[in-house]
Amino acid sequence: MDRKPTEKKAPEKTDAQELIIGRNAVREALKAGRPVNTLLVKKGERTGALLPIIAECRDRGIPVKEVDAKKLDYMCGHQNHQGVLMLAAAGEYSTVEEILAEAEARGEAPFIVICDGIEDPHNLGAIIRSAEAGGAHGLIIPERRSASLSGIVGKTSAGALEYLKVARVKNLNNTVKDLQARGVWVYAADMDGKPYQQADLSGPIALVIGGEGAGVSRLTKELCDGSLSIPMKGKINSLNASVAAAILIFKTAENR
Repeated sequence: MDRKPTEKKAPEKTDAQELIIGRNAVREALKAGRPVNTLLVKKGERTGALLPIIAECRDRGIPVKEVDAKKLDYMCGHQNHQGVLMLAAAGEYSTVEEILAEAEARGEAPFIVICDGIEDPHNLGAIIRSAEAGGAHGLIIPERRSASLSGIVGKTSAGALEYLKVARVKNLNNTVKDLQARGVWVYAADMDGKPYQQADLSGPIALVIGGEGAGVSRLTKELCDGSLSIPMKGKINSLNASVAAAILIFKTAENR
């Protein structure tokens, strides 16, 4: 009796990101300049064909992660992945220079939101939505310890991801220093900071929103020009990161 050919499962989407499967497809995606979140490589796989791919990703600031072969098999529905998968971004990344150019084009002082360790894609999407609605020129995230521009982020942003520039940087602290050198005042959201109602948030400004639980990292906070708090009147002494961001973003918008 003839056997029916085994059906291959369709490629799975991780966090609604598109999977690019196999060496040739990955090479072509890089050649086309496709916005990419992460390159996944089979653990221990360092053959000649993969080395140029890994090197190019690192040169372009794309995180490279080693994972078990079984995970790659599962993610691509057991297709022939040749030891490599790429997670394509739901949106295209900009640069800090492009964000500053956007402010100049509008004839406005720069207004930037910096996310330090926001790992929940729903929170990142909500912050992008508030930043766009509040008139920010762009948002900055780090390569590490951050949600990337996935489908969930795009969906939660309610379309704002299509309009707000998002830059991904290798070193957040160096970016803070560079912004300060350009005359941008950088403030961290922190429960021990000055109440936001007492702050002058006009002029060139960047707001740093810390990650869920940990808040703004110590070194980044020390680099900032000051810290802003949101006074609490209830028994709970903290807010969700995206809610805190929205309050500070619209207070800044009001000052501007």
